Amino acid sequence: MPTIKDIAKEAGVSVTTVSNVIHNVNSHVAPETVERINKIIQKYRYTPNMSARALVNKSSKIISVINHLIPEQSGNFMLDPFHSAVIGGIEREVRERGYYMMIRTVEDENELMAFFRNWSMDGVIITGVFEDSFYKSLVKSDIPYVLLDSYIQDTSVLNIGLEDYKGGYIATKYLIDKGHTQIVFASPPIYKKGVIQERYRGYRDALNDAGIGFSPKNVYQQEINIDDGTRLGYELAKRLDVTAVFATADILAAGIMSGLHEKGIRIPDDVSIIGFDDLFLSRITSPQMTTVHQDADKRGVLAVDLLIDCLEKKKVEKNVVLPVQLIERSSVAALKKK
Repeated sequence: MPTIKDIAKEAGVSVTTVSNVIHNVNSHVAPETVERINKIIQKYRYTPNMSARALVNKSSKIISVINHLIPEQSGNFMLDPFHSAVIGGIEREVRERGYYMMIRTVEDENELMAFFRNWSMDGVIITGVFEDSFYKSLVKSDIPYVLLDSYIQDTSVLNIGLEDYKGGYIATKYLIDKGHTQIVFASPPIYKKGVIQERYRGYRDALNDAGIGFSPKNVYQQEINIDDGTRLGYELAKRLDVTAVFATADILAAGIMSGLHEKGIRIPDDVSIIGFDDLFLSRITSPQMTTVHQDADKRGVLAVDLLIDCLEKKKVEKNVVLPVQLIERSSVAALKKK
């Protein structure tokens, strides 16, 4: 592997000139010299030492993706297909913009501060943050960040949000319009000022606007995974009064469908189900799942663009809210009028 000195010698320039070209400090280097040096770099497939480059530019070119959504049971958040879709968008855009990505689950503020002390990063994309001591530690770190899935009330914060309330409302109203009144709301734990609370508010308001009484027994909270969803399906199979389920994630809806199937409950003939996210999973269930669409990949891409544009001192829109829409497939049936 050639050194920077070897490249300088072959190009007939100083080591400083080669270093300036590598670090894009080209204002005092002739264009033909820049081209000559770059051709030599490409010929030898020379890769600059990123640690040394970080010292020169005071930039590591590392974007960290921090997950703060800790499952109540042991598990990997990457197993959630929604998070995988978001991170897929983040990774592609980070790579295309010349940065590198690091992924880490961080449980508390002490771990967060240790992470920041031990690693050099230009910015952070973080999920599952509430207005608590963890968030206060994040703010004090002075590291640029973008929030995903957060309802922190701070107009100065970079945030990629979603029409969560609308999603909960249109899903429930769709079921109501099909004649359903006993509608289960299935979700992970509902936290104050969180994404699920917004979807839950949409569910409650749709019932209220239709003149349908709310029943606490129709709210089920558990982890979002296939196994827990399947167990909930077993439980719901015992509820002869329930005709429809709104699950706040496709993977949870798929688990419920599996559990109901195993207990001989037909979908949508006996129970209708609607999910949320419109991931690939919703098109391979049987029947295919009616769901609330959001563009998970785009959320990841926008988070990267927002953060890097901010790092590059470009003007940015600090709070971006992405739309949702209902996707009709085959898992919801209209009740026959008696």
